Amino acid sequence: MIPIGFLEFGIKDLLETLVIATVLFYLYRWIRGTFAIQAALGLLFIILINAAVSLLGFTTLNFMLRSVLDVGVLAVFIIFQPEIRKLLYSLGQNTTFNRFIGKSGSDSVIDEVIEAVRNMSHSKTGALIVFARSSSLQDLVDVGVKLDAHVNAQLLQTIFQKETPLHDGAVIIRNNRIVAASCYLPISQNPNISSVFGTRHRAAVGISETNNVFVVTVSEENGRISVAQNGDLTSGLSIQKLRAEMEKSLGEAKEEDVGFTSGKADLEMK
Repeated sequence: MIPIGFLEFGIKDLLETLVIATVLFYLYRWIRGTFAIQAALGLLFIILINAAVSLLGFTTLNFMLRSVLDVGVLAVFIIFQPEIRKLLYSLGQNTTFNRFIGKSGSDSVIDEVIEAVRNMSHSKTGALIVFARSSSLQDLVDVGVKLDAHVNAQLLQTIFQKETPLHDGAVIIRNNRIVAASCYLPISQNPNISSVFGTRHRAAVGISETNNVFVVTVSEENGRISVAQNGDLTSGLSIQKLRAEMEKSLGEAKEEDVGFTSGKADLEMK
């Protein structure tokens, strides 16, 4: 034990302090850039006001504030629901075994998607393609239009043509197959996303914030290619960089592509 004034500080206390500091650090990273920060500050403000009111003896105000704080646990779960869900998904994520698509046929899937994205980028056709794990996003699949089709560049381009009834929404690819189209994704509430990005990009970020998915988007305005993963959006990719990102993230990275690293979260464009 190491005496610090009237306190005794031992190895166990040091380890406990490090654990708490680590938890708080990662908790801040998870909620950074979201409305959860403002909500947390609001709750802290109410607690401080309640303490001051108690000291001043304002019984009525103290009763009202204590009533608010009595439901604080429930309020925390309601306010921080997106962040809690994201945390639970992160804890349950296994980067070793969570492959999006199997090795069998994955090269051809990537080739077909790359060809479709290249053509849609040139023609400025908006697109939103989600690669999901074998057991995920079933709730979105159920409310979309089920297809169960081979991944084909021509089919993807046809789906996202403005004249087709399925173009408005996302295509979900799972187990090397297009399982559904016209799927509507949750919109990210991250205030750091630049205003130059529209609903399609915000949906890509939104679904990647709380699910272990890889999302490819094509801008309808300028044909810009972007990818979203783990709540991060990387925009302005070339076809070569897109292929490297897909091969790395979908578990089929080639040896020469291992050194490629994408830019982190181009959410705020300069």
